[in-house]
Amino acid sequence: MALIYKIVAARTWQEALAQDHFAGADIDLKDGYIHFSTAKQVEDTARLHFSGQADLLLVAYEEAIFGPNLKWEASRGGQLFPHVYAALVPSEAFWAASLIWKAGAFVFGSGLAIVPFLY
Repeated sequence: MALIYKIVAARTWQEALAQDHFAGADIDLKDGYIHFSTAKQVEDTARLHFSGQADLLLVAYEEAIFGPNLKWEASRGGQLFPHVYAALVPSEAFWAASLIWKAGAFVFGSGLAIVPFLY
């Protein structure tokens, strides 16, 4: 199972959960796809685009559920990033974790606090 990751504001995700629909954050809507990162990319994504922000979630999805809506496209430094060309169904997420900003950096690895979904 290969997971891909979306960083999203907790409040935005809670609203998406209530509707079971997430069309994307502002940048996703502007670009026409939902930005994801791989496990190797997500820490740099967090540092470059979300530094210092509070109340964020790291949401994991199994990449296979997106089928042909998932495209691997060159982005930062020529790396291939997963981009989803469809709205997300929040109830299909594998898990979500609070992304904590502490001492000038986000806490990853065993420091992630996995938040189970309650449906």
